[in-house]
Amino acid sequence: MKKTLLNIVCILFASVCFGQKTFKAKNQSEANIKLYVVKYESQADLKVYRVPFISNAIGNQGYWYEVRYESQADFTVYYVDYESQADLKIFYVNHSSQSGWIKEDKKIDFYQFK
Repeated sequence: MKKTLLNIVCILFASVCFGQKTFKAKNQSEANIKLYVVKYESQADLKVYRVPFISNAIGNQGYWYEVRYESQADFTVYYVDYESQADLKIFYVNHSSQSGWIKEDKKIDFYQFK
């Protein structure tokens, strides 16, 4: 019983702490998500903070770490030139406390791409 409970807790913990490691695709067709970077915070669906270490890329609150190789990434992104082409509009913030979803209805389950 204790072993089963421990396994369940470990699985739940892993799903919550799964990082958001991104890879910048060279072509739109290779990407999981098309992004458009907006000029103003109020225009964004998600405020993203680029974390300095891969271990800081946790949860689904906009803590992203860009990896060098596609095989290391949880999902691939492609930056589009026009807002109308984007799946998600993002705004890069300077502090981790500022990151997070602005529009919950646009919230994407990034774990589906792994």
